[in-house]
Amino acid sequence: MSHLIDIYLQPGKVFAALKDKPTFLVPLLLSIVVGLVMVATYFAQVDGPWLVERMLTANPEATAKEIEQARKVMPGAQVMGYIAMAAVVVMTALVALVIALYYWIAGKIAGHALSFRHGLSLTAWSGMPMLLGGIVALVGAITMTPQTTLESLQLLNIDPLLVELPMDHAWSSFAKGFSLLMPWAIGLAALGWRTWFRTGWGQAIFVAALPYVVWFGGLAIGALLK
Repeated sequence: MSHLIDIYLQPGKVFAALKDKPTFLVPLLLSIVVGLVMVATYFAQVDGPWLVERMLTANPEATAKEIEQARKVMPGAQVMGYIAMAAVVVMTALVALVIALYYWIAGKIAGHALSFRHGLSLTAWSGMPMLLGGIVALVGAITMTPQTTLESLQLLNIDPLLVELPMDHAWSSFAKGFSLLMPWAIGLAALGWRTWFRTGWGQAIFVAALPYVVWFGGLAIGALLK
């Protein structure tokens, strides 16, 4: 459990210990629990009819007929809350597995002995800065007014911290998805890679940053092409 503190204060010490005994359940479960509590708190507080109506009218190009058809099949806020909670569990686990697989493949390519368990460990522990964003969002959910959007609680993301873009804006997905905590997470992953394999910082940063570059680069290209 000391790793939960040391990953923020002495991350090199944590990764040195994880090299011989890789673990991932504690940070992964903690991320899931914080996400679940935040989503449950939000949907317990939000104005349900307002949220449904806002989602129905989010697309300015939708016709009145299309909105009415969507209204007939749109679930209520409570059901949306259950769906969102399930999504937190599935997406958190799926993203962790995909990135762990990436690290495993990267290790094979680079000639390093990296097990899939090590990949999961590197993924889970280097993601601990993102937990702080979840805690900030949870505090926001507790103190919010009923007519608040879920994305506006991500106060450490470009949107809404630096800009506030409409949902149909070309750069909305990029700004709402990019957290200012991500460089910290990349730095921790690079440190872990370098600690385990004694590589230079160049290789370590390249490996750690590549998934983010691919994802957000794709979003940026999509925004530019709109």
